[in-house]
Amino acid sequence: MSLSRRTYVCSLLGVVVVLSEIRWAQTQHCIWYGECGNSEILPAKKYNCNYTGPAKPLPKEGQDLLMEICPGLAYGDQRVCCDAQQLKTLKGNVQIPLQYLSRCPACFFNFMTLFCELTCSPHQSLFLNATDFSPDPAHNLTNVVELSYYISQTFANAMYNACMDVEAPSSNVKALSLLCGRDSSECTATNWIQYLFDINNGQVPFKIDPHFSDDPVSGMTPMNNQTFACTDPLDDGSAPCSCQDCSRACGPTPVPPPPPPPWVILGLDAMNVIMAISYAGFLLIFLSVLLGAWCYRKRTITSEYGPIQGSNQPLSLNDESVKFSGQVSYSELLGERFESAMRELFSRWGSFCVRRPLLVITVSMVLIAACSSGLVYMRVTTDPVELWSAPTSRARQEKDYFDQNFGPFFRTEQLIITTPRTNWTFFEPMSGPNIPFAPILTLDLLFQVLDLQIAIENLEADHKGEKVTLKDICMSPLAPYNSNCTILSVLNYFQNSHDVLNHTFGDEFFIYNDYHTHFLYCVSSPVALDDMGHFHDPCMGTFGGPVFPWLVLGGYEGTAYSNATALVITFPVNNYLHDEEKLGRARAWEKEFVSFLKKYSNPNLTVAFNSERSIEDEIDRESNGDISTIILSYAIMFIYVSLALGHIHSFSRILVDSKISLGVAGILIVLSSVVCSLGIFSYAGVPLTLIVIEVIPFLVLAVGVDNIFIIVQTFQRDERMQHEDLHQQIGRILGDVAPSMFLSSLSETVAFFLGALSTMPAVRTFSLFAGLAVFIDFLLQISCFVSLLGLDIRRQERNRLDIMCCIKLSDAPEEKTDGILFYFFKKIYAPFILTDWVRPLVVAVFVGMLSFSIAVIDKVEIGLDQQLSMPDDSFVLDYFGNLSAYLHTGPPVYFVVEDGYDYRTSNAQNRVCGGVGCNNDSLIQQIFTASLMSDYTKISTTPSSWLDDYFDWVKPQSSCCRYYNTTGAFCNASVVDDSCVRCRPLTPDGKRRPNGTDFTRFLPMFLSDNPNIKCGKGGHAAYSTAVQLKRNGTDVGATHFMSYHTILKTSADSINAMKMARQLADNITLSMGLANQTYRVFPYSVFYVFYEQYLTIAHDTALNLGVSLAAIFAVSTVLLGFELWSATLVSLTIAMILINMFGVMWLWNISLNAVSLVNLVMSCGISVEFCSHIVRGFSVSTKDLRVERAQEALSHMGSSVFSGITLTKFGGILILALSKSQIFQVFYFRMYLAIVLLGALHGLVFLPVLLSYAGPSVNQAKVKAAHRRLVGTEREHLLNH
Repeated sequence: MSLSRRTYVCSLLGVVVVLSEIRWAQTQHCIWYGECGNSEILPAKKYNCNYTGPAKPLPKEGQDLLMEICPGLAYGDQRVCCDAQQLKTLKGNVQIPLQYLSRCPACFFNFMTLFCELTCSPHQSLFLNATDFSPDPAHNLTNVVELSYYISQTFANAMYNACMDVEAPSSNVKALSLLCGRDSSECTATNWIQYLFDINNGQVPFKIDPHFSDDPVSGMTPMNNQTFACTDPLDDGSAPCSCQDCSRACGPTPVPPPPPPPWVILGLDAMNVIMAISYAGFLLIFLSVLLGAWCYRKRTITSEYGPIQGSNQPLSLNDESVKFSGQVSYSELLGERFESAMRELFSRWGSFCVRRPLLVITVSMVLIAACSSGLVYMRVTTDPVELWSAPTSRARQEKDYFDQNFGPFFRTEQLIITTPRTNWTFFEPMSGPNIPFAPILTLDLLFQVLDLQIAIENLEADHKGEKVTLKDICMSPLAPYNSNCTILSVLNYFQNSHDVLNHTFGDEFFIYNDYHTHFLYCVSSPVALDDMGHFHDPCMGTFGGPVFPWLVLGGYEGTAYSNATALVITFPVNNYLHDEEKLGRARAWEKEFVSFLKKYSNPNLTVAFNSERSIEDEIDRESNGDISTIILSYAIMFIYVSLALGHIHSFSRILVDSKISLGVAGILIVLSSVVCSLGIFSYAGVPLTLIVIEVIPFLVLAVGVDNIFIIVQTFQRDERMQHEDLHQQIGRILGDVAPSMFLSSLSETVAFFLGALSTMPAVRTFSLFAGLAVFIDFLLQISCFVSLLGLDIRRQERNRLDIMCCIKLSDAPEEKTDGILFYFFKKIYAPFILTDWVRPLVVAVFVGMLSFSIAVIDKVEIGLDQQLSMPDDSFVLDYFGNLSAYLHTGPPVYFVVEDGYDYRTSNAQNRVCGGVGCNNDSLIQQIFTASLMSDYTKISTTPSSWLDDYFDWVKPQSSCCRYYNTTGAFCNASVVDDSCVRCRPLTPDGKRRPNGTDFTRFLPMFLSDNPNIKCGKGGHAAYSTAVQLKRNGTDVGATHFMSYHTILKTSADSINAMKMARQLADNITLSMGLANQTYRVFPYSVFYVFYEQYLTIAHDTALNLGVSLAAIFAVSTVLLGFELWSATLVSLTIAMILINMFGVMWLWNISLNAVSLVNLVMSCGISVEFCSHIVRGFSVSTKDLRVERAQEALSHMGSSVFSGITLTKFGGILILALSKSQIFQVFYFRMYLAIVLLGALHGLVFLPVLLSYAGPSVNQAKVKAAHRRLVGTEREHLLNH
């Protein structure tokens, strides 16, 4: 009984299970099958036919198609709820998503699962519910016009998570930004799917209402098919997604290395602490030595008034030396003989010049004329590239390579438009909170901006009688198919049309579509060809490319584009490498562009603008505008020199004793030396620069005038001996002073010529011209000027008037008196500065200045703020200010792979690409990783990759790559022709990336394909200039991959951006295995050629100044009679001046760049003038004590140096402060003033004190020679004074 009961129960359960299976099978039926009537929403598309029967076997012609697009349903007898035509429609509808999402196989698999289950699933009735129908009388069937799609939330999340990171390489954005109807940052799993099924998206022919739930709803079981994460391989063997398309495949988010910690000691800047301690230690030691010396002197020396360390022996204390000890060293003897030889040589030469003035002056004039005639070959370089970048520099070579292979970077004409209005408006969307719109985005202002833009487009310029418009010179990436100019403007979202901008659709209650909705859609999907609104307006620009919001909007935070407070309009204009005619046309239009905007006035708009030529034009205008200031500066110096040379003994002889004509002649000689230098180098083809023209006259005037004052004032203080003629007196004077002049001039010449070793063209050119000008000036002064001096003295001795030499006054006794300045230095200043209590104070102050300057030398900023190069009233300054305030993206940066790389193998492709199967350290992947650390790397966006887009374009599943099977010519995806066949077969091999000849066979087609609604991956607009094809398109040459820098507001930002890009490119070169190849990867951006100098500016500065100091030391050693210690003191003092210049630069906010480096090199030369004369005067002095020798040198040479350089330059420099040019105010007024003041202070205050403490011992050989020369003459008394 129990057995039969159990049997009954089991049988009953079996029947129940079978019945339930039958019922479940009966509930699994189709909701449609086949296509019926045309959609009322999209008449070009069809409804599906209502059908509630079981799935049907797919006809043979549809089975291959099912296997291609929905392989998950291709099993058994392939019973599905769709026919072949529905599959064809599905394939056409997913072409755009396929081209963007198939980069990540898991993402595209999940995406296709959503649509394959919708279209063909044999179990449709479980999760699809048709809710509305319409009749199809033409086929006697019923259309499905509305349905509900129940989707598992788990599936939706998994689908979104697999796709959220997929990149769109050509657009530098996430693919979801193009496929979600909003920015990817605002896209979610639910609103993405809702957008895909939105009846307004232009693709869905009937309403599909998605419902999301993991639990059954209203008897429906949500679709929850298998999904794959982006890190999973697929069952068909497809690899996981790449790191670029799947952040979870990347591992931890890269973290930039922390910035190096500041060097501190006890929480304070280390250099400040070290120098403060060093200074305190120096003062302690110095004062201790002074105190000890004072105590020692107190005990051992009878006189309390002898100066400290006054003897000839270093560090001795007033031990009297014996002049004629007979102990003369070989070096002293060698120095004396060298000194005597120079004295004799210059004496004979001076005597000859005075005896043969006409011959000397005539020869000088002939040589000046011969050299100056070279000016007919003079050319001035104004090209910033030629000025700041050496032809052999890395940046210059990379620029030339880029220009030759891809064409020069386009010329940029740009406007930044703001408004004084402050009234914000709010847009009320159909759902969600109100969206604020900034004042500049109100409709009436957009109309006014559009009017301005159209007016600029219609500008006409004249070039050699020919009309030039924007269309003649603009960039048209799709030409000749589309000749519209590229205009990066928010108005291009509205097709630059008043009508499109004014599109409004709504009813009495609500506005559904207007410019607000179109703007919000386009900033989220800039490549969209349809905004899914009532008017189906495109977002793509009229030129055929996208307009990215970060390029045309400014002053917003994050992605709140509607908060933008500025509009940016950019007109890219073609640039030309070696075509001056076409370049002239572009420049002519730019001139008209600038002229128009200068005159443009609108109370509602504030327009800041700039053109490619503006900076150069403004620099030229600045130079011309400063001519009057420069002329006034030089005029003041000329007048001073002309008046100060004269030594007026009495009012009655003022016109006799003045030396205006001699002063003017001396100035003309100085200027002649400059002209000769320019002429000689013009003969050699060396171009001039503005720095040469502006700086060298200042330098040579300082050197030349100083020498003039030394010669003239030495003569004025001299007494002619009995039986000595004028030519003998001047010859003797020249023998005394010319060695000093030769010392300073040769030191400067050698230092400048060695400075020409610099790689910076501006510094090298300046050094060459300056070195030659200084030396020519010296030669003319010891020849032509000496002859003129002799003539002027004869005039004066004959009581003839200056200038009007034909007029003669009556003879009157001439009184010989010292000049006021000489008297001041001899009787007041020199004794005061060398007193016992002043000298320690001087040392303490100057060592303190040196310590401070060393402490801040590493804090001097590097770079040149481009705003400084503009005049105060320049319109470009407003543009620069707005550029920093509003722009969100920096300049583009191109990573160039040089010619030689073979892209035809999979391994080579994997080292470059960023998609599935590509190396984790590939070129694209490394740039992508760098963009994740944009604050550190200064790379702001993922790179556009022609290689990845080409792989997506050539896939056989895509409709992009097709050709005519009759001719083999390319067949665009928009062409409907049965003779067009796909490029590659739908086989496993065909689905792989193309290699070998296949790679290069289809690449030219890709580069010529224009994007369209069926194929958004065409490479013509985006990549036609990014790939160089060679050998008639059968091989790939140089290529580039573009990204963008972050906004670069300062020179430091630009320098750092270039440095980081180069480091990145070097890493890529290594990872691609190109370290030992003749080709490599390098970064290029348009500003690199200007900022490369700053990578090595500190090294170049140290090298230039170090070499100059070494040259000065070497020349001084020889010309001071091989006195190493004297040369050391000269070099030490000049080094202190240079270091203190850096302290002034830090205090006065003067940055280190090529301009300031030129000034530093010049200051090195001028400092020689301040120091060498004093040191040589000390060296040749025969006084017993160092203090006496220092006082004699300061008395005799100090007044000439002070009047010749300090006073001459001071008046001229002060005038430079009136310049409108900021660069003149900063780099010329401030630095020149610092050069003169520091030089004068060190040469006339510190150096005499230093010599009084640590000067070299008196040269015994020179003492004996002086006695032999003077004893028995009227000048014997000088031995005791």
